[in-house]
Amino acid sequence: MASCGVLRTCFYPTLSSQDRLPSLPNSKSKYNSVTITAAQDKNAASMDKHTMVTSEQQQGRRNPRLTRSLNFSGEKPSTPVLDTINYPIHMKNLSIGELESLAGEVREEIVYTVSKTGGHLSSSLGVTELTIALHHVFNTPDDKIIWDVGHQAYAHKILTGRRSRMHTIRQTSGLAGFPKRDESIYDAFGAGHSSTSISAGLGMAIGRDLLGKNNHVISVIGDGAMTAGQAYEAMNNAGYLDSNLIIILNDNGQVSLPTATVDGPAPPVGALSKALTNLQSSRKFRQLREAAKGFTKQVGGQAHEIAAKMDEYVRGMVGGSNACLFEELGLYYIGPVDGHNLEDLVHILKKVQAMPAPGPVLLHIITEKGKGYAPAEIAADKMHGVVKFDAMSGKQLKAKSKTLSYTQYFAESLIAEAERDEKVVAIHAAMGGGTGLNLFQKRFPERCFDVGIAEQHAVTFAAGLATEGLKPFCAIYSSFLQRGFDQVAHDVDLQKLPVRFAMDRAGVVGADGPTHCGAFDTTFMACLPNMVVMAPSCESELMHMVATAAAIDDRPSCFRYPRGNGIGYSLPQNNKGTPLEIGKGRVLKEGSRVAILGYGTIVQNCLAAAKLLQVIGISATVADARFCKPLDGDLIRQLVKEHEVLLTVEEGSIGGFSSHVSHFLALNGLLDGKLKWRPMMLPDRYINHGSQSDQLEEAGLSSRQIAATVLSLIGENKDSLHLLKL
Repeated sequence: MASCGVLRTCFYPTLSSQDRLPSLPNSKSKYNSVTITAAQDKNAASMDKHTMVTSEQQQGRRNPRLTRSLNFSGEKPSTPVLDTINYPIHMKNLSIGELESLAGEVREEIVYTVSKTGGHLSSSLGVTELTIALHHVFNTPDDKIIWDVGHQAYAHKILTGRRSRMHTIRQTSGLAGFPKRDESIYDAFGAGHSSTSISAGLGMAIGRDLLGKNNHVISVIGDGAMTAGQAYEAMNNAGYLDSNLIIILNDNGQVSLPTATVDGPAPPVGALSKALTNLQSSRKFRQLREAAKGFTKQVGGQAHEIAAKMDEYVRGMVGGSNACLFEELGLYYIGPVDGHNLEDLVHILKKVQAMPAPGPVLLHIITEKGKGYAPAEIAADKMHGVVKFDAMSGKQLKAKSKTLSYTQYFAESLIAEAERDEKVVAIHAAMGGGTGLNLFQKRFPERCFDVGIAEQHAVTFAAGLATEGLKPFCAIYSSFLQRGFDQVAHDVDLQKLPVRFAMDRAGVVGADGPTHCGAFDTTFMACLPNMVVMAPSCESELMHMVATAAAIDDRPSCFRYPRGNGIGYSLPQNNKGTPLEIGKGRVLKEGSRVAILGYGTIVQNCLAAAKLLQVIGISATVADARFCKPLDGDLIRQLVKEHEVLLTVEEGSIGGFSSHVSHFLALNGLLDGKLKWRPMMLPDRYINHGSQSDQLEEAGLSSRQIAATVLSLIGENKDSLHLLKL
C-alpha cells in the first residue's frame, strides 16, 4: 500500500529499526523495519482520487466480456460449464474465461427456472458474478457467506448442490426461496427479512476468534438492506471489535422494494443513495489508522492517547470529504468496484483473503439489478418478484381474477379517506408496491412517505406525525412489523397516539414461507392496553375498517388482512367505508347446537364448513367477531347461551384471538357449565413454504377440518365423516 507524507513525518521516525509494525494490506513491509517502495510513493497521490482497485473509468462501465448471446428462448439452455459444477470445489481450477462462461450459463439457468416457477428474479441476476467469484476464491462451507436480503441467493443455491431441485423452489416440499440453515451446510444464516447479515457475521467472526479457528466470514448486504438501522449498529460494533470480517455492499441503486411506482422506476429514497453515489476511498486515512494501531500496540501507555489525537487530526486533514462514513466507523473501505467484472472481483477478493489481519473490510460493488436479461433491465420494477413468465419476452402469465387483491382494496379505500380528509397520510417501509401505497403516492405524492427498510423508524415517524394532529396510516407487512414492536408499544401505545397500522400479508402467505408468515400480529398487538385490534372477513369489511381506523382519534388501532384476492362481496360506494361500532361483531348465519366464531378472512372457511355440516343435517351458527380487542362480550354470551358447542377460529398463532376469548369465558364463569369450547388456530410451529391452500390444510384450518372438529365435539359417527370425505 502506498505511503503518504503524514505517515512518514508523524509515525515513521518514532519507530526504531527494532520496532515491528503490523503488515498493511498490499504493502512491502519487513518485520524489523518499515519499508516503503518508491513506486508506491509515486503512485499514492493519483490513487487517492480513485478506488483502491479500479479506476474511475471502470466504474459504471458495462462488462466487456458479457458478449456471448444468452439463450432465453424458454427451452432448457445448453450449460457445458455449469454441468461440471456440483459444488463450489469444482470451480477452483476454472480460468477467468471459464468463470465468465459459467456466469452466462447461471443467468440462463435462473431465468429458465424462475420462468417456470415464479419467484425473485432480478436480484439474483445482479449478483451472478459476485456469487461465482466468492465461491471460486473462498473455501465454503468452512468460509461463511451470508446473503442479505436472502432473495439474492438463487445463483448460490445452483452452485451449492441444489441445481437439480431448483424447479421446486418456493413450492410445497421444495427448496426455500431464501437461505435456510437446515437445507444446506452452505447456507450459513437464514435471511428472509433484511439487514441482519453484518450482525450475524460479526457474531460468527467473534465466535471463530474465541474458538481459535481461521475461516473467513463474508456478509453480502444490498438490494435495499443497507437502509435499516441494524446494519449501522452492527458496523459500529464491528469497527470497535476489529475482528476480521468481510462486508460486501451490493449497491444496485435499489433502496426501496419493489422498485417501481405506478408511473415507472422509483428513485432510491434517503440520503444513503446519494452518499454511495459520491463515495470515494481515502487510502491515506486508512494507512494512518493502521500505522496508529501498530504504534499503539508496540509502545502502549500514553501512546493510546497520542494516537487517538493524531487520528482525530488526520480525519480532518486527510479525510475531509473523502473520509466516508464506513471509514469513520472503523471499516477498511474498498471501492466502488464493477460488480459484473469477474476478473476484477476475483483479483480483489483474493487480495482481501490474503490480508493477514485487516479487521472489518467493506467492499463496495456496483451492480445492475436484472443484469443480462433485457426484460428485467428495462422493467419498471426490474422484475423483482415475478409469477411464471414467458422467458423470451418477459411477459408475466398472471392469472385473471374477477376481484382485486386485498392490498389494492386497502389502497383504494385509503385514497377515498384521504380525498375527504387532508390529514390522512401514509407511511411504508420500502414496500410501495407490496402495500399498494404506490397508488396512494400517485394520488397524493406529498402525503406518502417511503422511509426505506426501516420499520422502527417508520413507526416512530408515524407517532411524530400523530402528535401534530395528522392521521398516519402505517402500512407494513405483518411479519415485518415484528421488527418495530418496541416502537409500537413504547412510542405509540403507551402514549395513546392514534397511529393506524395496516398489517398486510396476515396469516399464511404461500411461497415466501415462514419468514413472511403473518402469524403473530394479533398476539403482539392485542396484548397492548390501548390498541384497537380488528380483522375483516372480506374486502368490503376491510374498507369499513379503514374508515373505522380513520375515525379513531384517541388511541392507536390496527387491522390485518391476507395475501390474495377478495371474494367478490359488493363494495361501498366510491370505495368509502362506513365506520363500525367499536367492539361489535355480527352473526352471519343462524343455526343451533353449534356456534363457530371466526376472526378475519378465515370466516369464509367457517361459512364453508357450515355448508358441509348442513349436508348431514347439522345447523351451525357462524359469527364474524370483527374485533379481537375490545371483544364483543354480548355476542360471546349470546353464542354460549344458545349453543352447546363453541369453536373459535383464527389464522394466527397461540395467544391471539382465541386466547382473548378464553380469558373472557373463564373470567365470566362461562366455562363452568356444559359448554364445549375449542380453539382452532395455527399450530405452535413454523409452516414451510407452499401454496396457501396446502398451508391451511397443514395447519388444520380448511373448511373440512373445521367441520370435522365440530363433528368430533357433538359425537357424530364415522358415517358422517365419510359423507364429508374426511
